[in-house]
Amino acid sequence: MMDVPLTLDLIIDRAERWMGDGEIVSRRPDKSLARTTYRAVMARSRRLARALVGAGISKGERVATLMWNHSEHLEAYFGIPLAGAVTHTLNLRLHPAEIAYIANHARDRLLIVDDVLVPLLDKVIAAGGAFERVVVVGNAGEREAYEAFLAGAPDVALPGLAESDPMATCYTSGTTGQPKGVVYSHRSTMLHTLTAALPDMLDLSRSDTLMPVVPMFHVNAWGLPYVAAMTGAKLVFPGPHLDPASLLDLLAGERVTCAAGVPTIWLGIREAMDAAPGQWKLVPGLRMIVGGSAAPEQLIRDFDRLGMTLVHAWGMTEMSPLGLVSRVPPKLADADEATRYRIRAKQGIPPLLVDLQVRNDAGEVPRDDKTSGEVVCRGPWIAGAYVGGATPERWTDDGFFRTGDVARMDEHGYVQLTDRIADLIKSGGEWIASQELENALMGHPAVREAAVIGVAHPRWSERPVAVYVLKPGATASADELRAFLASRFPKFWLPDAFEAIDAIPRTSAGKFRKTELRERYRGYFAQAPK
Repeated sequence: MMDVPLTLDLIIDRAERWMGDGEIVSRRPDKSLARTTYRAVMARSRRLARALVGAGISKGERVATLMWNHSEHLEAYFGIPLAGAVTHTLNLRLHPAEIAYIANHARDRLLIVDDVLVPLLDKVIAAGGAFERVVVVGNAGEREAYEAFLAGAPDVALPGLAESDPMATCYTSGTTGQPKGVVYSHRSTMLHTLTAALPDMLDLSRSDTLMPVVPMFHVNAWGLPYVAAMTGAKLVFPGPHLDPASLLDLLAGERVTCAAGVPTIWLGIREAMDAAPGQWKLVPGLRMIVGGSAAPEQLIRDFDRLGMTLVHAWGMTEMSPLGLVSRVPPKLADADEATRYRIRAKQGIPPLLVDLQVRNDAGEVPRDDKTSGEVVCRGPWIAGAYVGGATPERWTDDGFFRTGDVARMDEHGYVQLTDRIADLIKSGGEWIASQELENALMGHPAVREAAVIGVAHPRWSERPVAVYVLKPGATASADELRAFLASRFPKFWLPDAFEAIDAIPRTSAGKFRKTELRERYRGYFAQAPK
């Protein structure tokens, strides 16, 4: 067999030669739509690569992006690695000081930034962020313009690529401690891309029109831009317009067949469609890939009612990110409705090449859907270390990555995440899984979203407190919500308090920011009777 390195230029060549007419649509800040093709984007990616080499960027050095989802960001996804450099997508939703820390920690040399994000860049620089060179997409003002940077690309040879070369880096959200860097290689990304497209995984092909709502700065948009370029699927980028009406207009107008985003996005879509039935004519069976945090079973049911299919997936920055996908297996295709929904609400089974286990102190847990343990995994696109060797305890002695997620496994091998280890509530010596309570609460017809936290208690060590957001015009009392949960959980699991709030704080990835909630309610039981 020929020894052909698995490097990203294989996708670039394929997209350019065989998928060149595939369309890429970008919504601009003024809401206009810009249209281009894979052939044009890959040609511009090659020009960007030459411009970077001409600018003195060497193999392995980091080139950062501070950008929304659009075709120029796609050019960076391919052009930077083609230059032998490493694409570092900066998360624009973080605090400027945190962005500055991450950029400096990664030693980013050059930054490509959207014109609408230049004010944010100024704050990052004021917070200590340092870049040798800044290139602006759009109206550059007094700074260097992206188009001029491309136009000035010299006719230089591009470096040879090895599959072990680094090609992209992302940093964790930093919910516990400082953000940590994860570096993806050409090989890991190629294998992840090939596997993600498979029918039992994300099921993408040339006949699809894909809209990644998940930001391109969040784990490389779950790797979807690479999958789209490999398959030739039409790409639709929403830009900065992520409100439900704007997304629905784009979904309908471009006849999108598959979209991907966090549950918060789909909650808004559901409410908009319920508020204006019939306004948007979407492709029947439109697939919604949901990740970032667990989707409640009720949300899956609601999308079925609306004529769309919600597909549950799970992963982490350290996993590139694909780790689990849930699809009903053939042997359960004729099972009762409740069983099929229960399977779809689980996180699912791992893809080819990922060895995933659920372990506790006794070893790998039985497939009884009762025994809990921590999810651990290893595979060719799972990180083996953080940048700089931070927190080596996240890896087991036998080479598995410790995810920090608690789960159980059923008789079909389907994994059900129940909580983060950090979010488990220990009450009277017994463990309570906050995520299970949250998902159940979000099945109540009046509840839009809910979070459950453990709060210090003078008698029980911790007791659960539920905070929730009601749907517009809906009402629900604490007694009603407690009764709704009572038939599903042991009595000691039931929250001692239910607090209605306007919005649940979230991380930049759309997950509940429970550290903030715990701080807000930390004295809640200070006067509770002993």
